[in-house]
Amino acid sequence: MGVLNVTPDSFSDGGAFLRAKNAVQQALAMQHQGADIIDIGAASSRPGSAEISIGQELGRLLPVLEALRGRLNIPISVDTQKAAVVEVSLGAGAEILNDISGLRRDPRIAEVAAKYNAPLILMHMRGTPRTMQKGPFARDVIKDVVSGLRKSIAIARKHGVERSQIVIDPGIGFGKSFDQNYELLAKLPLIAKLGYPLMVGTSRKGFLGATLARDGKPAASGERIWGTAASVTASILNGAHIVRVHDVAEMKQIALVTDCLANISK
Repeated sequence: MGVLNVTPDSFSDGGAFLRAKNAVQQALAMQHQGADIIDIGAASSRPGSAEISIGQELGRLLPVLEALRGRLNIPISVDTQKAAVVEVSLGAGAEILNDISGLRRDPRIAEVAAKYNAPLILMHMRGTPRTMQKGPFARDVIKDVVSGLRKSIAIARKHGVERSQIVIDPGIGFGKSFDQNYELLAKLPLIAKLGYPLMVGTSRKGFLGATLARDGKPAASGERIWGTAASVTASILNGAHIVRVHDVAEMKQIALVTDCLANISK
């Protein structure tokens, strides 16, 4: 899954693809590089980010969806926490819904997913993007993530979403300490016991920057590519079905080789 942020303030590439023309070029490039899904987000979820209005989000998102209609051979996922944005996006060509709040922010997203039979990605997050890294963090991160995802799944099923539509995401970097992010990667099989396909997003995240720090300064987001590669490898070997990345060409190679190892181990 290739990440496309049409925002001015995302942590990894803020502003680079805010213009629809640049976003379209990037989406087509990621398809060429081997992405299987393009995930478009118009509201930043970086730590400390503030919420934007439905109008602002759609104002950034719709020109890109409309310009990509008929030009991509792979599905588009929309990263949003708002049911109104979801419904408009599906009408404009999106096919997959990615809710980082796991339906806590707007449970009506589940109703829309059920109505359109759209795949729904449910992520675990403690708090909100504005507060999630201020703690306190969970004492037992695996228990916290499993419990939170169970609640999200229950909401989705209550609103008519089929089991086959649901993908789960442990939410690396969303309300977890740096050590807890590594624990989640190492113990992904425990999350997989919930019985749903797993998506994992580690790309360029802060815990990698801290690990790769030099002279007391975290590595910049653009300097985290090989740390990302290691975390993508770990994710796949531990059961991830989808990896969400910024550097598609490089991570496609990582995924292809890691898949060979994973298939032998089975």
